[in-house]
Amino acid sequence: MFESINAPRGRNWMLRLVLAAFGVMLGTGLVALWRITQMPLTSYKGPLPPLSDEQRDLASRLSEHVTYLSTMIGERNIHREGSLPATVDYLRNNLLRSGYAIAVQSYNVEGHAASNLEASLPGSEGTAGVVVVGAHYDSVAGTAGADDNTSGVAAILELARMLQGSKLRRTIRFALFVNEEPPYFQTEQMGSFIYARQLRHDGVPVSAMISLEMLGFYSDVQGSQRYPPPLSLFYPSRGDFIGFVGDSESRDLVRRATRRFRESILFPCEGVAAPANWPGIGWSDQWSFWQQGYPAIMITDTALFRNPYYHTPLDTAEKLDFEKMTRVVGGVRSVVVSLANEP
Repeated sequence: MFESINAPRGRNWMLRLVLAAFGVMLGTGLVALWRITQMPLTSYKGPLPPLSDEQRDLASRLSEHVTYLSTMIGERNIHREGSLPATVDYLRNNLLRSGYAIAVQSYNVEGHAASNLEASLPGSEGTAGVVVVGAHYDSVAGTAGADDNTSGVAAILELARMLQGSKLRRTIRFALFVNEEPPYFQTEQMGSFIYARQLRHDGVPVSAMISLEMLGFYSDVQGSQRYPPPLSLFYPSRGDFIGFVGDSESRDLVRRATRRFRESILFPCEGVAAPANWPGIGWSDQWSFWQQGYPAIMITDTALFRNPYYHTPLDTAEKLDFEKMTRVVGGVRSVVVSLANEP
């Protein structure tokens, strides 16, 4: 009799132990996902207000930059002869007109010259740590790269113009990188890798790096936004927002930047701080800064997770929404100023 009673009790005990262990693992996983996806405040929902006169002017400027770089120059990489020098001339001339001195960092790749450009806005406290705002200006072979990445480059040019003369605590370095695209992606030949390594060699403290990577493509269609699993459980299915992306070590920077964006502009944004090896998390110039131990994030329209023309000849200027891009650039401006004025 005792055996017939004790046996089921033993099986119940084992079952409860297994279920308890599963519950702990599930709970731990949910806590980890909560940390990855949880951001301060909430994303804006609702109609977008009309653009101001200043914003309409900015939209026109952004469109002009993107159209010139993607149409007049077109494909931009080492293997398309003359395209990189023409791009560098355009970028340098625009930054000069905005009142900046230009630093050029040149290096050799497979017998070709490659150059990063930098324009610096000095801060009032030289030892406070610089804020780097960067974008790559090359495009993948066979594409004009309107979204990828003349949209990010146009934003750099306009942020530099708008912030010229600002009195900020930290120095801002506006950087334009070469060789982000394959075959140099995530190699030591990436322009941003060369740049970040030099900063570390020179002992330059970097308090934050922002990589602007594809800012122009949006869709209000249900199902237009995709994600690596399991992130689709936590984010919207419409590609009508801008994303703030960082690795786990840059979580605090992602959260600070997301908060400031949400405080400053009526436009949807989402944030994520996930392991660097997750799909999409390290797919731009912020990766180079992580290699040097600097906190860095990417601001992006999420690239191939939304834009069906990614890395194709159809990535052209008329596909972009310059009104929404203008709102994003205005919010990024507030983020950069906030980071530059932090104690």
